Order: sequence, then C-alpha cells, then structure tokens
Amino acid sequence: MRTRLLPLLIILMAGVLLALGFPLAVSLAAAQQQRVVVDRIDDTARVAARAQFVAESSSATDERRTLLEEELTRYHQVYGIRVGVFYRDGDTMAGAPGNWTVPRTGEGRQAFQEALLGRRSDDPEQVWPWQNGRLIVDSPVVRGGDVVAVVVTDSPTGQMRSRILEGWLLIAVGEAGAMLLAVAAAFRLTGWVLRPVRVLDAATHDIATGRMKSRVAAAGGPPELRRLASAFNEMADNVEDVLEQQRAFVADASHQLRNPLAALLLRIELLALELPDGNAEIASVRTEGRRLAQVLDDLLDLALAEHTAADLRLTDIGELAAERVAAWRAVAEGKGVRLTEHRAAVTAWADPIALSSALDAVIDNALKFTPAGEEVVVTVGRNGSTSMVVINDGGPGLTDDEIARIGDRFWRSNRHQNIKGSGLGLSISRALLAAGGGSITYAHGEPRGLRVTLTVPRSSPTG
Repeated sequence: MRTRLLPLLIILMAGVLLALGFPLAVSLAAAQQQRVVVDRIDDTARVAARAQFVAESSSATDERRTLLEEELTRYHQVYGIRVGVFYRDGDTMAGAPGNWTVPRTGEGRQAFQEALLGRRSDDPEQVWPWQNGRLIVDSPVVRGGDVVAVVVTDSPTGQMRSRILEGWLLIAVGEAGAMLLAVAAAFRLTGWVLRPVRVLDAATHDIATGRMKSRVAAAGGPPELRRLASAFNEMADNVEDVLEQQRAFVADASHQLRNPLAALLLRIELLALELPDGNAEIASVRTEGRRLAQVLDDLLDLALAEHTAADLRLTDIGELAAERVAAWRAVAEGKGVRLTEHRAAVTAWADPIALSSALDAVIDNALKFTPAGEEVVVTVGRNGSTSMVVINDGGPGLTDDEIARIGDRFWRSNRHQNIKGSGLGLSISRALLAAGGGSITYAHGEPRGLRVTLTVPRSSPTG
C-alpha cells in the first residue's frame, strides 16, 4: 500500500510546490526588470530636463547642446547604455555613441512613436534569461505642451538576466529543500498511518493460518485505525471463544460417546456368539459400529490437533520421512504397492510428532487408493524458504472440483465411498501442519493419481 500511497503524496506535493514556484519565479523576473526600468525612467527624465534647455535655443552650436553631448558620452562610458535625444523627425540632438540613430523598426520604433504621443515607456516587454535582448525606455521632451524630442535609452540586459537566474536558482534550491522535507514528511506520515495496517494484516494472516492467539496492539496510528485494532482484537477473542467451545463440544461428545459405543460393540459380539456363523446382519452391524468408533477416534484427534500448540524444533525432514516410509512399507507390500522414497538432506522447523502424524495420514490415504502393481513415491526437497514432502500416488486421482473440496471434514468422493475411512484424516493433517506454520496442498499427480505436498518453514518463526 505504501508504494501506491507515497507516489501519490509526492506528486501532489510536487504539484503544490511547482504551482507556488512558477508564479514566484515570474514575479522575481518582473521585479528585477521593473527595477531596471525605474532606473532608466529616472535617467531619461533627467536627460529630458536637460534637453528642454537645448530645444529652447536655435543655435546648433549652443553651449547647452555641447554639455548635453558630454554628459551622454560619460553616461554611456560608465554604464554601457546607449542613450540619445532625437527630434520628432528622427534627427539627432545629442547621443552616445555618436553613430547611434533612432531605431527604425521593432520594439524601439514603437516606443519612440508612443513617446511622440506623450507616453513614457514604463512597461516594456519582459526580457527572460534565455533571451539575448535589450531594454528600451523612452521619455518625451516637452516644451510649451508639445513633444519636441524623445530621449531613448537602450540598455543591455546581461546583468539583469544574471540576477534573475540567481534568483531562480535560489527558488529552485528552496523548492528542492522543501521537496526533500515533504518527501521525508510523507515517509513518516505513511509509516505512521500504515504501520498499524501492516500489524493488522500480519495478525489477520496468523489467525487465518490457525494461530488464534495473535492480537494487535491498539497503539499508534490514526484514531480510526486504533479503533479498528480494538474491534479486531474483540472479534478475534470472540472467534477464539467460539472455536474453543466447538472443540470442547467435539472432544466431550466424542469422549462421552465412546463408552456407550464400546458397550454396544461388546454386546454385539456377545449376540454374534448366539447366532450362526456368517450372519450377514451381524457382520454389517459390527462393521458400522467399528466405523463409528473410528470416526469418534478421528474426531478426538482432530480436536486435539486444533487445540494443542506446536512444539517446533529443527528437524531433519529427510530422515523423518524415511522413518515413516519404512513404517508403512509392510502395509504397502501387503497390498502389492511399491512404496519408494527420494531422500534429501533437508532441515526445517517443525513439530516432529505432528509432522509424522500428518505424513502417516497422507501415506495411509495414498495406499488406500493405489491399486496393486502401482507405486507411491515420497520425495523430500526444498523450495526457497520452505522444505516440502511430496507424496504422489498411483491411484485414479480426482477431478478439479474434487481437489477443491479435498481436506474438508467428512468429505469423501462419491466414487470412493466403498473404501474404508472417516473423511477426517487429511483435515487432521492440515490442522497439525497449520499449528506449526506449515500447509498442505493438493494437485493432479504425474503421470496420474493425486499429488499431496506438505510444506514447513525452514527458518525459525521467532527468528
């Protein structure tokens, strides 16, 4: 969830910073240019005041004009700004450098025309850092209410563009710093919000795999998640109580039924002594009674498997599987079935007694459904962080729908109802493995039959 939430927060924060940064950068550029424009306006106003005195004289060699020429020359030499005073017809009153004339086209000409109408150039077009442009500011020279000349300044923009770039660099550094802080804050925020969710997810997985004692510490995170953790703990307590009551009921009922059932079977045996040998009814009753006794025993085993905590220890899975195969080999030979193993040096954390019981149930089930002359193969191996024992029988196998139901309590395929069993053996195996963090899965065998895989973790659950 963090990988989806964090990029969204970063994109939103980047959008906010960019939305603030762009107007700030534009405002900075406009402020820098406006400062230059204001300086040029002051300069042109001062030159225009001097030019008024020159315009009042009709003498071309007037001393005032000479002084204006000298002043404009010094201004150009000091600041590098071209400046000139031009009459309405474009003739030069004074200017520096001396060969500079009034602009004939472009922005400079437009500003000159506006100045002739009495308007000062106080809002020239913005010059951006990537433009190698110049800044032209005009000011009219007025005498007797009429515009008689125009003061024109043509300023280089290199320094102004450098100052804009420096300002933009500071803005970029500030935005980058703010973005880093925002990312760090997003990490902390998502961690604070999602930490209870991860804990809740882990606890949910534990309960789903049979570790009913798992709970969530209702601390940290937003109030809504703390309330959710409390509600989850309450739900888990209720589920555990219900399951405990169910286990207790099954165990008590099975235990209470065994005594009268044993007495009933004894009376059936006594009754059979009074009847002729081979009586079909007595044989049927005896068979059903024994089947009921097996069901009760399996129910007790299932209740015990679901109630008892696993005693996990580092176990040699290959050696344990070899022991169970050796124990069942006589049964397999009696049925004419080959029971073989492919042993490997594999260790895992498991309850040896529980894993042995699960292997017994699966091997017993495989031998039941494998006809004479076929083979049951037990293979020990590893797959990443888990160790596994795979039992592949040579029986008729199951359909996809039947594989989806296998392991359910009391479920047996309609095609195999004539084979002895209670339908609880694989359920017991699943409960035994789940208590230690293991699992049992089913698939179609190769080349036929059913493949059952028992999986146990290779690392300690507390490590």
